[in-house]
Amino acid sequence: MGRAADMLGVTPGFLRGLDAAKLFVPQRSAGGHRRYSRYQLRLAQRARDLVDEGTPLEAACRIIILEDQLAEAMRINTELRGHPEQPPDAGA
Repeated sequence: MGRAADMLGVTPGFLRGLDAAKLFVPQRSAGGHRRYSRYQLRLAQRARDLVDEGTPLEAACRIIILEDQLAEAMRINTELRGHPEQPPDAGA
């Protein structure tokens, strides 16, 4: 956790706050140390940016979750548009 906090320029408490706000749940090593994926570090950086702009931590986490859900919905929509449903066979 300390290394991740140093990389992001935040305190370990900030990262614990993201965990408490359910933005993400880091994996744990055998020794119980938190392990963050690159994706989780990107989310933490986005949260830090929002907090630095004056957004409360809980609101920043909610914004990030909604942004992620929107991106996923857009990806699915694009995928479905690329594969439109076949109309029922009228000749059968």
